Amino acid sequence: MKNWSGFQIIIAGILLWAGLSSFPLNVKDNATASAKVALTSKGNSLILSCRADNDLYQVLVANRIRCKRYSSPSEAVDRASAGGAVMILADEYPAKTTTLDTSLYEKAAKKKLKLYVEYPSFLPGLAVQPPRPTSLERVVVSTGEIENLTLMQILCLHDCNYIPVSVENPLLTVSKVAGFDRAVYGLDKDAHTSAILFEQLPGRLLVSTTKLSQFVTARYAPKDAMQAIWAYVLQWLGVDKASAQNLEWTPAVRPTYTREQSLPPDAARLAVQRGIDWHTKAKMLLNDEGWEEYKQFWKLNDSNILTTVEAIINSAPQPKSQVGDGTYGVLEGIVSQVNQDGSQPTRWWLRTDSNGESSLAFALRWAMDGDERSRQVAGNLLDWVYQRSGLFQNDPKKANYGLLFWAPGNAQALYQDNDIKTILGCMGTAGLMNTDRWDEVLVKNILGNFRTTGANGFRGQRIENPELLRDGWQKYWNRNKIQLQPHYEAWTWASYLWLYDKTQWKPLLEKTAKGVNMMMKAYPRDWRWTNGIQQERGRMLLALAWLIRVDDRPEYRAWLKQLANDIEKCQDISGAIREELGALDHGDMAPPTSNAAYGTGEAPLIQENGDSVSDLLYTCNFTFLGLHEAYAATGDEQYKIMEDRLADFLIRIQVGSEKHSELDGGWFRAFDYRQWEYWGSNADAGWGAWSIEAGWTQAWLPTVLAMRELNKNLWDITSKSKVEKHFDSIRRQMIPDEVLKNVK
Repeated sequence: MKNWSGFQIIIAGILLWAGLSSFPLNVKDNATASAKVALTSKGNSLILSCRADNDLYQVLVANRIRCKRYSSPSEAVDRASAGGAVMILADEYPAKTTTLDTSLYEKAAKKKLKLYVEYPSFLPGLAVQPPRPTSLERVVVSTGEIENLTLMQILCLHDCNYIPVSVENPLLTVSKVAGFDRAVYGLDKDAHTSAILFEQLPGRLLVSTTKLSQFVTARYAPKDAMQAIWAYVLQWLGVDKASAQNLEWTPAVRPTYTREQSLPPDAARLAVQRGIDWHTKAKMLLNDEGWEEYKQFWKLNDSNILTTVEAIINSAPQPKSQVGDGTYGVLEGIVSQVNQDGSQPTRWWLRTDSNGESSLAFALRWAMDGDERSRQVAGNLLDWVYQRSGLFQNDPKKANYGLLFWAPGNAQALYQDNDIKTILGCMGTAGLMNTDRWDEVLVKNILGNFRTTGANGFRGQRIENPELLRDGWQKYWNRNKIQLQPHYEAWTWASYLWLYDKTQWKPLLEKTAKGVNMMMKAYPRDWRWTNGIQQERGRMLLALAWLIRVDDRPEYRAWLKQLANDIEKCQDISGAIREELGALDHGDMAPPTSNAAYGTGEAPLIQENGDSVSDLLYTCNFTFLGLHEAYAATGDEQYKIMEDRLADFLIRIQVGSEKHSELDGGWFRAFDYRQWEYWGSNADAGWGAWSIEAGWTQAWLPTVLAMRELNKNLWDITSKSKVEKHFDSIRRQMIPDEVLKNVK
């Protein structure tokens, strides 16, 4: 039972209700399976009204459950034997409800049939309202009667449409609830709460107000819960318990490897190749036509940068069949919304950070296996960022000189965390290609951030461009800002240390060391956290590793060890790193504090510490690089062991799908390492559990895996940079000597 998915148990339950048992044969699309059959308690076959491609029907046939399929509800009821079991499934979902009337129910009653119906147009004795689509609502177990499901357990019936009805004691309920895998605040009765599964006529009529039988195609989750539901339904129909609980199927989207499976010798290499090929299969790289579409889309919406899920799903075009070469950049990724056919919308947005990060991943793919197209794409992506996009601010007379705007249409906020990801990608790609092509813009980009970093070494989350242009950069250079939040500061510090190593310009080291010291002396009590404390630890690893590279001191090594030890406490035997919240009064993006707050802002994947999920958008990806560089800087085997375990985990959970090529080779944000399934709280308004981010996730995971294959690290890859030849002239232009004289 413990290996059963929820839908298997649901199906098993339905078959039991019909009185069926399973038998292991391969059966094609036929009305009846030969060999051993599963019968109802009355000795009758299970009767279904549905199309041949219905998920439940196909699963029953594949599991060698003898059943008979008919094309209409009336025919199914007519052909059923007295005392038998009939399942009327929703063929026209969601466009049209299943047409049922009084005469059909009366005929079923006369024959004493057990009747399971989906998405009905009519129910005897109940008011049936028009169908309603879910938005942020999820399905909640509202009974203790379903074996292997717990009261208030949360399920995801993706892209669910349902018939609103009000009944007493439903088995499953749809409602907007907060929580990781259980509704921690219960059900709000006034928040569109409605029944999803309930028994109307005891022992005679079981109603699903949605299409439960679409569980494979629509990727209902978690699988164990879906198996449990079907086991219940089938047992209600009269199928014996053992048969009802033996249904199995292969999810359309799943991890590449199981937890126990032996990895092939080339597993890491294949993961890199598939991870890079994902950009092509998902059509993330715009071609000429795609770029024109992009411009038209944003022209229509230039009054408001559409970053919300609803805006992108409802307004943005899907990528065309032709794929570009990086000339017009790479789109941001895949939205967490799962459609009824199992597909997911594209995040139709270009960001400088995603493009810079992706350039390094493509360049490493080329370095690893010689793929020439990857080399070309890597260079084109950087050229797009710094030359063609217009997002790099290259006017020496302006205070934003050297900085990057976030995306086309966004000229308001200047994020250092955006710039540093582009910077790291640029320095790595240039090193791999052994070129000075981007050296000048690289120096400007680093110094543009450095000259807006305050006296204590902190720059802060964002600077508003209008204010910067109005007040000048020296205001930020001189301010005494302190932001004890590595998510925003740590990687930028790493770039200052890197530039110091190439130029020996002491202010870079001095200001960075001051900030690092203040940050680590405040750990952990005074740290603020973004989506969780774990990501803050992971982000700090890189800064400390590179600080040791240029100024090796015992306290720096001790701080690095302290962070690694705290991360290791949350590393599962599988290699997964469990998410962890810090003090709630120090969190910027804390879990929702009510059902109403669910889905209204940025949020972590967990509701509370102990929830068994890894975050590949904020934690595992950045920690992976940090551990890799920490081991390279120190030779400490602890970091190597932790990195190896994490690498094994990440290789295993890469998305595999024959049906959805646009997802194959990707990495979703959330993974529940106990259920071994893509799962998490979907509360984040922009980047939920099933999202794929082209830069933060889909770039850094192949990047580190490829560096491991090449036995390289980012510091050494970039060690031969010649940026020093441009540094003095650019530095004097951006940070004149007279400004330095006033530094205390």
